[in-house]
Order: sequence, then structure tokens, then C-alpha cells
Amino acid sequence: MAATILIVDDEKNIRRTLQMVLSGAGFDTLEAGSAEEALGTLEEREVDLVILDLKLPKMNGLEALAKIRSRPEWTRLPVIVISGHASVAEAVEAVQMGATDFFEKPLDRDRVLVSVHNAMTTSKLRREVERLREGSAQRYEMIGESAVMRRLFAEIEKVAPTRGRVLITGESGTGKELIARAIHRLSPRKEQPFIKVNCAAIPSDLIESELFGYEKGAFTGAVGRKKGLFEQANGGTLFLDEIGDMSLDAQAKVLRALQSGEITRVGSELTVHVDVRVLAATNRDLEANVAEGRFREDLYFRLSVVPIRSPSLRERREDISALALAFSRSFCAENGIREKLIDPEVLEALSERGFPGNVRELRNVVERMVILSGDRVTLDDLPPEGRLRESHSSLSEPPPIPESRAHVAHDAGELPAGNSGERLTLREFRDKAEADYILSTLKEFDWNISRASVVLGVERTNLHKKMRALGIRRDGLEG
Repeated sequence: MAATILIVDDEKNIRRTLQMVLSGAGFDTLEAGSAEEALGTLEEREVDLVILDLKLPKMNGLEALAKIRSRPEWTRLPVIVISGHASVAEAVEAVQMGATDFFEKPLDRDRVLVSVHNAMTTSKLRREVERLREGSAQRYEMIGESAVMRRLFAEIEKVAPTRGRVLITGESGTGKELIARAIHRLSPRKEQPFIKVNCAAIPSDLIESELFGYEKGAFTGAVGRKKGLFEQANGGTLFLDEIGDMSLDAQAKVLRALQSGEITRVGSELTVHVDVRVLAATNRDLEANVAEGRFREDLYFRLSVVPIRSPSLRERREDISALALAFSRSFCAENGIREKLIDPEVLEALSERGFPGNVRELRNVVERMVILSGDRVTLDDLPPEGRLRESHSSLSEPPPIPESRAHVAHDAGELPAGNSGERLTLREFRDKAEADYILSTLKEFDWNISRASVVLGVERTNLHKKMRALGIRRDGLEG
């Protein structure tokens, strides 16, 4: 569909010339001989760009531009200003008021088309950025009407506008990152970067270069200067996730940065000032870690200016239905699936479950049901409680011996044997049981890794790693 351009000029010949140029380039055009007529047209028609003359009878172009920019629905509407005898001051004022471009008469065909194409491209990119931001906001939306969530929202609203550091505590899977993002989104820094770093994922020997950056030649492999995460977050928010897993050496370096507001890149003697708001999160008991000497007391007090606890799902069971419906809508939209209805009995059953994996576990359960269900999600699509959780934990920790397997071996008088004919070790038995379960799930979904990973409750990359570790291939292990 062709873009529509509104041409506003009191000279009929100018309007005619612009109409011919723009129509020849594939644009639809509308015309107005005055600012008042143009504003009326904008009220009635969908317009993608305005070409506005500054010298108009009665209401001039600057006044018209001010009215356009005062309306929320027209704030992002690109406006190109033209004039045959405007002063430099008027041109500057027009740009300061939000004009996309300015050029003088007589009009040059190529100049007009370049300006229009640039304005349309910029407008399209801006709309795409806003769409992505809206999608990101929805992705990180916090859902809940329970009393504990209302208290949490109130705490976030109080602390967000301040510069205070926040330590977010709570069990795994409760949404600590969502709290951090909400604080950033409601803060004066919302237009600046939000940088997340998983402290547990960075080796202790790399933490300094990751957080503070390095200079070219600082160490083997440093082929150029690199800004660290503190610099990348300058002006915005740095979220230190899993802060309880950070080594004592790294804690000391972070403490110095928080105390001075300055960092030094590896291999440099120059200090760099950074303006960063630090938020931290952990599922560990940091006070106990401080008492045991595994976390610095001075850093703990620096981070925990405002402590916020992320509630577990069992503390907010009344939110489970709303969360399940939101996860279902989100998953269907992301995967191009028609939105499915979830039977009330399913929502009621979910609300009665334990979910020790909290919101993360609930999301996995809902995604699995959406994938495997028909036109609607019924009780038949509800997985046995614990299956998804147990399969998820089995990929990160040795699983318990499956009770059914243990009974079969016992009843048959068998002792599971290894390659040597002797009894399997506990670890060997666990690995075999885990491999059997992964393999059966893969076969169930015809080796569709994406669907199997949802059922198993793990990321696709983690499932691939586990398959390699256990030697599972499509034409390989069969039991």
C-alpha cells in the first residue's frame, strides 16, 4: 500500500508540482491550501508525511507545526518544512519544533524525493523500534493481583525514581530479573541502557575484563580496546544477577567501583568515571554467606540499600490462572499458533499445584500443554505433577533412581550390570536412566528437538549438550 503525503501550500502551482513529482514516485497525495484545511484533513484521513509551507495565510506554518506536535497521535508524524523566503531563525525554529527536514523554493525534484524517502525510512525505523520496545515490555511484564504482588508493585514504584541500590532476593524462577527491569523502566534512566550480567556464568579470571573492559595488548587475545559492562551501562542500569556466586576477588573489584564511581580498564592506568545504578539479585542467603566468610560484608551493605524480596509462586496462588493465560497467549503469538482456550478445570488444577520451580516451571508446563493440545487445552493435556520438574532437574543434577525402574529390577531379582558384568555404580545407573528418558521423549516427538526440549523443561542448547554427553544420536543409542 502506497504511503500518503499531505501537501500544504497556498500556491496552487507548488501543490501541483509536488503532486506530479510524488505521484510519479509511487506516493498517494492529498492537498491543502491552508493550515486550517490541513489540520482538518489530518483529523479525517490517515497521513504518513506532511510537506508544510511556512508562509501561509492566517495560521502560519510554524503555528500549524506546533499544533501537530501538541497532539499525541501526531507526535511522530514526519513533517518536511518548505519556504521561499524564510529566515535562518525560522528554519532553526522549525527543526527545533520537530520538523524532519527543511528546504527552500524553488523546489528541486531530486532534493524533494531524497528528503521524502529519508523521512519515510526514519519514520518506519522509529515505528519498528517502538514496536520492539512494546514487545519487550510485554515480555517482561509483571502479572499479579495478589496482596503480596500489590505490595511488591508498591515497593518498586517507591524505589524506581531514586538512585538507591536494590538487592533482590528470592527463590529461582520467581522473576527477579523482571523486578530489576521494572525498576529500570520506571526510573529516570529508562531511555538509557539496561545491562544484565550473570555473575555465575563468568569465570573468575575473566570477571575483571568483562566488567571493566581492557586495552589492546593487555593480555593474549586482546587485539583491541573493549568497553566493559560498567561502561556499557553508563547513564543506565547494571543488573548483577546471581551476585552470590561471584568470587571474593571479583567482589573486591566491584566494591571499589561502587565506592568511587570509577573503573580502570585492564592494561590501562587511566580511570574512567561511570554513572551507573547497580541492581543485584541472588537466590542465596547472603547474610549467612557473610557470616561464613563467603561474601564481603562491606559489599553486602553497599548493594542492599533497599532490599526487595521476590515472592514464590506458592505465596500467590491466586495469580496462577492469570499467569497461565498470559503465557499461553504469548507462546501462541511467538510461534504463529492460533490462540487456544484453556478449560477452567485446567486453570483450577494448576492453581492447586506446588510448582517448586515457581513461575519458570509454570511457563514450561503451559508451553508444553499448548504444543500438545488440540484446539483447546483440557485436563487430558495436563502433565502429571512433577514430571516436567524432575526431567528439568535431571539435566543439571544427577536424578533420583526412577522408582518404577527400581521396583522392576527388585521384583525380577535383577542387579543392573555395567560393561564388566558387575553391578552399576549409582552414577552409571542415573546416567542410563536419564539417557533412556531423553531418548524416549525424542522418539515420542520424532526427534523434534524444539518440542522435546519444551517437554523436558530445558533450553534446546542444553538438551544438545546433554545428548552429546550421553552419546545420544538418532542412529545411535537405543536403550
